[in-house]
Amino acid sequence: MSTVARLRFQGITKSFPSVKALSDVSFDVQPGEIHGLLGENGAGKSTLLRILSGVFKPTSGTVLVDEKPVAFKKPMDARLAGIAMIHQELQQVPHLTVAQNMFLGHSVTKAGGLLVARREQERRAAEALSMLDPGIDPGAPISSLKVAQRQIVEIGRALLDKARIIAMDEPTSSLTPSEFERLADVIARLATSGVSIVYVSHKMDEVFRICQRASIMRDGRLIDVVDLSKVSHSDVITMMVGRELMQDAHISHATSTVKLQAKNLTSPKIRDVSFNVRKGEVVGIAGLVGSGRTELLRLLAGVDRISTGSVEIDGKPVTLANPRDAIAAGIGLVPEERKRDGIVPGRSVTLNMALASLPAFSRGGFISKGRVKTTANDLLKRVNLRPFLLDRPIRLFSGGNQQKAIIARWLAARSDILLFDEPTRGIDVGAKSEIYHLIEALAAEGRSIVVVSSELPEVIRLSDRVLVMRDGQIAAELPREGLSESAIVAHAIPGVTGAAPAA
Repeated sequence: MSTVARLRFQGITKSFPSVKALSDVSFDVQPGEIHGLLGENGAGKSTLLRILSGVFKPTSGTVLVDEKPVAFKKPMDARLAGIAMIHQELQQVPHLTVAQNMFLGHSVTKAGGLLVARREQERRAAEALSMLDPGIDPGAPISSLKVAQRQIVEIGRALLDKARIIAMDEPTSSLTPSEFERLADVIARLATSGVSIVYVSHKMDEVFRICQRASIMRDGRLIDVVDLSKVSHSDVITMMVGRELMQDAHISHATSTVKLQAKNLTSPKIRDVSFNVRKGEVVGIAGLVGSGRTELLRLLAGVDRISTGSVEIDGKPVTLANPRDAIAAGIGLVPEERKRDGIVPGRSVTLNMALASLPAFSRGGFISKGRVKTTANDLLKRVNLRPFLLDRPIRLFSGGNQQKAIIARWLAARSDILLFDEPTRGIDVGAKSEIYHLIEALAAEGRSIVVVSSELPEVIRLSDRVLVMRDGQIAAELPREGLSESAIVAHAIPGVTGAAPAA
């Protein structure tokens, strides 16, 4: 390692009126290093990155770039110092072009600054993107790009700013494995050119794949800086959470009683899908992005309209024309896009929990706040909400705790069929373990569970059997005894050999 660090945090402490978010954090990042920043939600990672990007000022301590102290009053100061931040939720304007997004805030102008030099912007954008993905058209609307390409546009924007340090916060939360590999190659090329990367992710496989070292944080403190070639996944997780996570074997609670029966479901993106879910059973749904997994759950939740086909619950036909029908039938959806589709950000965690069952808390058209509070107290304790602040806006909770509140919503609504779409996306390893145990506890109570996940180990960990989807159809049904990543992939990807006939 070079003795001249590209980035150094030296004794960084950050205090807010009610909490100390960071306490004496010190570590360095070398030129051309891809450095992991790891910890559970609430460990202090985001606060540290906000200090690096000029959003917060440290209470004490110093940030050094190329061993020179820097003090940022605003984010623009950090950008001018060669620091770029790529957020999990991309900061882009959908109706603008790729080039316009790359030059937001510092447009190239002509005619004495009166006009934007659009062609010059597109030329410079193409030049910046050439080493990353020359197939991206600078004149195309940013909304027409895949998420992986939009991530690359953000990296290109950082290169336009001549960034020497790029911090990436959960950059692959919405990417497929193949898209991650492409992004990993881009990051490796950046590092080879001397750019230093601070990489935040909850996905241990990714961190070990691309990072050389990692700084591990817990409760606002630096626990250790480790050489990832000399430690195991479990070593890192134990340092992150302060305990060993339970690695329980799968236990089935499935009964012989069919709870939900779907027959020949068809919609614009689903073709003739039939399957059932028994009481106490966890049915996993795997497949590539675009295979129809999410669309199938949306049909069952009444979000999208079923063109043909039928659904029976407890042997009786039900109409699922809208979400109200689904809720009345005892179906609850935990959506993939939690922040967009699952919560009302500015409202309390208590109100968010009660959204699906407000009539049950009403008398004479008025909601009984006392009854809501009592139910919230019971159910949010059950799902282990942390911190246990019932009046706090849900947007201030971590992703894992937002997910717990959504699960509590369906417990309040007495839903006995639960649909989980990517249940642990963007959730740290400690909360992920808790979500797994919650799903299993719900199955043990006799609820019927459907889980869609892009993480094959997760599908295998949770499921009694797995339906593999491809092109809007069920390509295979794999029993528990035959579950493996290779078996799932063999059915999910057209042309892969070794696939057994569908059950």
